[in-house]
Amino acid sequence: MSEILLFFNNTISSFADGFAIAWSLNNIMLVLLGCVLGTMIGMLPGIGPVNAIAILFPVLLQFNVSVESALIFLAGIFYGSQYGNSISSILINVPGTSAAAVTCIDGHAMAKNGRAGPALAMSAISSFIGGTLSIFLLILLAPILSELAIDFGPAEYFVLMIFAFTALTSFSEGSMVKAVFSAFIGLALSTIGIDELTGVVRFTFGNSELYDGIDFIVVVIGLFAVSEILGILIEPVKTKTKQVININNVFITLGEFKSAIAGILRSCGLGFLVGVLPGAGATIASFLSYNVEKRFAGSSGNFGKGDIRGVSAPESANNSSAVGSFIPLLVLGVPGSETTAVMLAGLITLGVQPGPTMLVDNPTIFWGVSASMFLGNLFLLLINIPLVGVFAKILKAPNWFLMPTVAVLSIVGVYVINGSDFDLIMMIVFGILGYIMKRTGFPLAPMILGLVLGSLIELNFRRALLYSSGEYSTFFESPISIVLWLLTITSLFAPWIYSKIKKSFIRK
Repeated sequence: MSEILLFFNNTISSFADGFAIAWSLNNIMLVLLGCVLGTMIGMLPGIGPVNAIAILFPVLLQFNVSVESALIFLAGIFYGSQYGNSISSILINVPGTSAAAVTCIDGHAMAKNGRAGPALAMSAISSFIGGTLSIFLLILLAPILSELAIDFGPAEYFVLMIFAFTALTSFSEGSMVKAVFSAFIGLALSTIGIDELTGVVRFTFGNSELYDGIDFIVVVIGLFAVSEILGILIEPVKTKTKQVININNVFITLGEFKSAIAGILRSCGLGFLVGVLPGAGATIASFLSYNVEKRFAGSSGNFGKGDIRGVSAPESANNSSAVGSFIPLLVLGVPGSETTAVMLAGLITLGVQPGPTMLVDNPTIFWGVSASMFLGNLFLLLINIPLVGVFAKILKAPNWFLMPTVAVLSIVGVYVINGSDFDLIMMIVFGILGYIMKRTGFPLAPMILGLVLGSLIELNFRRALLYSSGEYSTFFESPISIVLWLLTITSLFAPWIYSKIKKSFIRK
């Protein structure tokens, strides 16, 4: 009992220290800016939080902000985009990301019934509740998981990264073979440069610009931002003026809130658990929560025709999933999505290696970011409800304005890293590669993960063999490794199980 009380006292004390960091004027402004940008970016299809973080991170470096402040800003963009996704989903039936596709079903139906305002209000309230409650789960579970992961050695780290790799690859959309191929491209790119253990120069073809490897920002901006621009240039779509449904009032009744609150709480817990699993992500969390609430509603539900619970459940789930994804990112050092992979690479660039010792070595980062999420969720609630009409006007912005803006930010973002023309050329090369991959159905997330984790996988693999005198059995000796191998095998079959569950829900 005394140990439990000590744990809670330490957690509360650390969280209070985190609030002291988050409450500084500089960090409050960064949280607010990140939330506003995230909301605007989240509602614009084709840009998304991955592009925003990749483009803005190098610009952020020019202001010499601390690691805590940088991550607070990027986190604000990440979970702020979850709010923004719902605006375009409800008003124009176009989700900013796949995670918001479920919200379209009942959200847009409500909008067509003249209830766009209540749908947006319920979305904001559900997102706030789901995001806020999941932060409590984050601060309670992260220290426990960190203590368990302290025993990780090179062999355990290697198996953990293999698990993260297979999980994200398995859950990628489309062909599993193509996902694996994309992952191997990323792994191959990670070997370029000087070998950390031997100092041997590898795969540079005599080009000194490649001695330090290929900068992840160059790759990410090329794959996501430039490829999107190329897609619009090569295949211009003649779009009509976007018909944005008018918003009257943004109030919901007490009865509607009471009918949705139980589902919001269930979806929060489900979304958080899914977010903690590498590779699962907000899309699966939203889908599962929607179907769970549909089953709970039974014959009393009006799902698919404008049931407000069909908005509240997925919105609570995708926000809690976003918060949950910070556990594998910060505590284990493995990302579970494209966005967290970019954030991991950003932390490594800033000289911080997330992992089990992070809460000991860099506690201010974890607790500062956790506390800032409370402020961010509050800001998002206060921003989204009164200013939703202003944000709705952004949806009318044409591509001829958005894409040149993205192009300029991409060029500036890449050039300010090293001031290198070679980086700009590589950005275009990866932009072309990204466009080809998108056109042919090769997912980009496994490639990014391979690039970010490739060197760490190789380093831990070689260290484990070095410590064990070349015995491969070292990867199967500890209980931790065995559990991780079992999870790895399970993750390979998870998509098949998920598809079966999905089909059974659709039939019902």
